Order: sequence, then C-alpha cells, then structure tokens
Amino acid sequence: MTSSRKNPENSPDKAEPDRLGKAVVALAHLVERLRGPGGCPWDAKQTDSTIRMYLLEEAYEVLDAVEKNSPDEVCGELGDLLFQILFLAHLASERGEYTFTTVVERITEKMIHRHPHVFGQGSAKSAEDVALRWSKIKKAEKEALGKTPSPLDGVPANLPALLRAHRLTERISKAANAWPGGDEIWKRLQENWAELGDALSQQSEKLVGEHIGGILFLLADLARQWGFNGEDLLRNANREFQKHFECTERRLRNSGIDPEEASSDQILLAWKTTEREIK
Repeated sequence: MTSSRKNPENSPDKAEPDRLGKAVVALAHLVERLRGPGGCPWDAKQTDSTIRMYLLEEAYEVLDAVEKNSPDEVCGELGDLLFQILFLAHLASERGEYTFTTVVERITEKMIHRHPHVFGQGSAKSAEDVALRWSKIKKAEKEALGKTPSPLDGVPANLPALLRAHRLTERISKAANAWPGGDEIWKRLQENWAELGDALSQQSEKLVGEHIGGILFLLADLARQWGFNGEDLLRNANREFQKHFECTERRLRNSGIDPEEASSDQILLAWKTTEREIK
C-alpha cells in the first residue's frame, strides 16, 4: 500500500485551502447535526466530563499509531482525535462560551506571538534558543495578566506520572541554573536505593512506597538529562516485556505445558531460553 507521505497530492505545497476549509466546516456541521434535533440520542447525552475521557483515549491511540510508524493509522486516529476536539468545542458553543473558530484563531495568534524569529524581527540559531525565548515569552504573558509566574505553571496534573516528572524537572532545569546534573542525580539514586534496601529489611510499607516513588522520579530526571523521556522508555520496556512473555507462553505450549499450570521453574527456564534467542 502506498503511504500518504509518498503521495504528491498530500504534500504541503499541493494543499488546497478551499478543500481544507470545506472539510473542516463539513465536520463541524456533522457534529452540529449529531447534537441537534433528530440527531443521535447518544451524542445528545454527552457532556464535557464524558468527552474528556474519549479525548484522552483518542490521544493515546494516536500515540500508538505513531509508534507503529503507520501513516494510514496515524491519519485515521488524528481524525478521531479531531472529532473529539470539535465535539468539545461545540458543547462550549451551545453554552455561548466559545466556538471552534475561536479555538483556531487563538492558537494561531499564540503561535505567531511565540515565534518572533519566524513571524517577527527576532532570531534563533538553535532549538535551545527557541525554547529559552518561548519560556521568556510565556513569563511575560503571565506578568501582563497580573499573575506571578512559576516555572511549573501549565504542567497538567493529569499527565502520566513519568511524563509529568519529566516536564516538572525540565521546567525547573530551565529556570534554575543550579539544578543538579546527571552525576548528582546518580549519587542521589544510589542513596535512595540503599535506603530502599533498609526499608525492605524493616518491612516498612510506608518507607518502601516513599523510596520507590523517589527513585522513579530521579530516574525520570536522569533519563531527561540523557535526552530520553521516561514515559517513552517505560512504554518501550512494557512492549518488550509483553513480546517476551508471549514468546515464553508459546514456548511452554509447544513443550506441552499449559502456561497457567506451569511451575515457576518451568516459566523461568522458558523465559531465559526466549531471552537468549531474542538477544
């Protein structure tokens, strides 16, 4: 199958503004029809609270498709995500709060304002320059609104925990030049690991939980300082674990052993054999 990336009709320089505009308007009208009289009873019952969960699920499905490197799947999942965004904006428009048009206008205005090196007189020689300028512009925007800016403003509380740890330390490291570097983080990790060992020896559930949490946070920071994202690393590890386990199950079945009835020794032997083959 030919991917959309190889299709000249889908390249940016071939984009049709009229087609894009008509497509977005048609989708907006579709949402309006679903919510309107004679529309869909299920859609008519939806609220911000119910849609937010679908919004989150669709965002993760986009991420899965991106990780699979499947342009067709990404295209489809982006459409599902866009539908949820339009739907949420339509709910707001029903209450007279804002419209999808307002959403598009505001994000366009914001991106122009935060990219003066593209749309204004500023300049940026590297991605690091852009990130620094971005932080300064955000700080100035908050001060203009009479708010006392904090480096941690805008880091969503509902982000996956490892990703949030990444964002929190990323923000702080940009704001505080004295934020510990990789060597210091490694030293603190070793200290926390020793303390976790003591907590395990003491059978202290509270301390074990606290030290594991601290270790996970420090690992997320160490990963960030090495150019990784802890959330991505753990997703990859989860995927490899699932692949390894499924191979182990097949090995057991091929040996005439039901995985659910296998002994720990049988599972461990099959696991190690699979591990050697994978490597």
